[in-house]
Amino acid sequence: MRSRIDAVAFDIDGTLYPDPSLFVRLIPFVLRRGLWLAQFGRVRAEMRIWQEEHPGQTRSDFFEWQAGLLAKRTGRTPEEERERLDSLVYRGWQPVFSRVPLFPHVRECFLALKKDGLKLGLLSDFLPEQKGDVWGLAPLCEAVLGSENSGALKPSAAPFEDLSKALGVPANRILYVGNSVRSDVRGASNAGMLTACIVSPLAWLLGKRIPEADISFYSYRQLERFVLE
Repeated sequence: MRSRIDAVAFDIDGTLYPDPSLFVRLIPFVLRRGLWLAQFGRVRAEMRIWQEEHPGQTRSDFFEWQAGLLAKRTGRTPEEERERLDSLVYRGWQPVFSRVPLFPHVRECFLALKKDGLKLGLLSDFLPEQKGDVWGLAPLCEAVLGSENSGALKPSAAPFEDLSKALGVPANRILYVGNSVRSDVRGASNAGMLTACIVSPLAWLLGKRIPEADISFYSYRQLERFVLE
């Protein structure tokens, strides 16, 4: 793989850390705000449907659009919902993420890839600032982006194209690492990138591989080996 790429970029949520580690820490929030959080989830699904119906289009008013759709569901104003999203999710979850542990050997993998001359990047469907310095990984990266600032959620190609520009590397020389076939593998592939997808060790043991991805892996030591071969 090493001869085919000049950069490796990573999704954050569910890719750098196991989803259950976050979910268990969000239980108090879900108990208090479960209905509102479900409405937000439906808004995100609605936004992706719009993207599918308008391929290639982005929204420069992304945050206003998102807040407006949520307001229609809650009966509040868009301004109120934008402030609630910021205070409850974008800023409000920062202390939660600070307690979420990474998968083993993530930092070691980043350092090994960087030492070998690869550029590194992060691309998340939420603003990366939500995770502070992303467990110390952001300073190792040449590009740290949130798809929302591109005006479209993954799997739109737009965030991946912005990532390619920010890294200064052609899309076909970038390996994008994620955990979602729909958002990460298909989105990055549609933008012309190579892809890697993480699966659980148990799923790997049972023979699960992701046919659409160029690499399937279950640990960051394994990913490091696959990339640097």
